[in-house]
Amino acid sequence: MHAHVQEPSDRAGLFITLEGPDGAGKSVVTERLAAWFVDLGVAATIVREPGGTSLGEAIRTVLMDAQQQHSGPADALLFNAARAQLVATVIQPALDRGSLVLCDRYADSTLAYQGYGSGVPLDDLRRIAAISTGGLRPDRTILFDVAVELGLERRRHGPDDQQTRFEDDRRHDRAFHERVRSGYLAMAAAEPDRWRVVDAGTSLDELTAAVKAALGDLLPASVGEPRGTTVRTG
Repeated sequence: MHAHVQEPSDRAGLFITLEGPDGAGKSVVTERLAAWFVDLGVAATIVREPGGTSLGEAIRTVLMDAQQQHSGPADALLFNAARAQLVATVIQPALDRGSLVLCDRYADSTLAYQGYGSGVPLDDLRRIAAISTGGLRPDRTILFDVAVELGLERRRHGPDDQQTRFEDDRRHDRAFHERVRSGYLAMAAAEPDRWRVVDAGTSLDELTAAVKAALGDLLPASVGEPRGTTVRTG
């Protein structure tokens, strides 16, 4: 199967994704970036995976339930089902309007967790992702890199209602998370033009500054929507 890959020059908007483990600070930095975009006068649509649509949120509930057990392939298919709906109904239309889209997790998460972490063949996952994304690739992907133990410690001390089975040591041990981290770093090394790696073990202020620096060559972007508006889904 050959899918058309939509390169950045093919679209009006700007597509940025954030990757890395839970506990790396992505959620807090996303909120800070939203305010930054407004200050820059950049129209932004902010989404998360899985979620952002009614179907995606329903799938998210199933995927994140700590009482559920799924195989790696089942997880990959569920994530990609949610992704397909998000791309088709939210991300692609926003890009077509000329908006900047910031997505907390995207197809690289499935490669990292279900591929490198759980052992689902990477080529199979790439073929599924080609269908769910329609070949849509990010302009920039920022990896929030943090030592496994620090990331898990932050999650253990986070709110109970934010705990998911992907941080449950009984089912996803430290070795799993080490494989995930190694996978992320391998993907970043393989595509240095797209990826930027930031140290998520620092303070939130330092981390935010590093992320802004990693986006500095792209912003302010030329966007077609009313300037300084931010739309969130999910």
